[in-house]
Amino acid sequence: MTALLETRQLDAAYGPSRVLHAVDLVVEEGGITALLGANGAGKTTLLRSLCNMMCRRSGEIRFDGKPIDRLQTEEIVRLGIAHVPDGRGTFVDLTVEENLRLGAYTRRDRRAVAEDFERVYGYFPRLKERRRQQAGTLSGGEQQMLAISRALMLRPRLLLLDEPSFGLAPIIVKDIFRILGAINREERVSMLLVEQNAKIALSLADHAYLLETGRIVMGGAASVIADDDAVRRAYLGY
Repeated sequence: MTALLETRQLDAAYGPSRVLHAVDLVVEEGGITALLGANGAGKTTLLRSLCNMMCRRSGEIRFDGKPIDRLQTEEIVRLGIAHVPDGRGTFVDLTVEENLRLGAYTRRDRRAVAEDFERVYGYFPRLKERRRQQAGTLSGGEQQMLAISRALMLRPRLLLLDEPSFGLAPIIVKDIFRILGAINREERVSMLLVEQNAKIALSLADHAYLLETGRIVMGGAASVIADDDAVRRAYLGY
């Protein structure tokens, strides 16, 4: 498969505190890559670095073979990279439909945008039922569905997902991951998934990396990492 996203020797820091150390990572076109590690390992920082939301970073980031490390965040979004942040980033005072319209703010194809409302409602029918409802009144699971749907309104080529299972009941997590798998299969949207729930992340992904104190300590096929007893005990907690 072809690499859609690559980082080479990526460093990132908040002020004087260096968080990422020479990270080399690849997300293949049409693939799902999981990024696993303990709290504080630097997973969220890596996603923010890809979107140029860091104070300081160095190294190389390439998307579809072209360097993007000097682009502004809005320019990166226009390339088709959508970020679903930790905490979901829901605009709580706006309705579900208004949140979705914000996801399509860079687009000018109004007819296709209208069609995409029905597309995301097809994945998440509950959102259609609540499209006039204020987003802040939704349940945690519904807000996560909304955050993913808002990102899909961009028509992304790459979806960056930061802890989509956080704070959700297991049955909701299972449903969301099932839908993410369908989106990947049906629309060929590539995904970089940061997730604490290593077991479910590895069941969805085809490739995975382990991040420890800002450094990649292992990478390979998700199935191989999932079956390695030593890795599970040392890094994955199951």
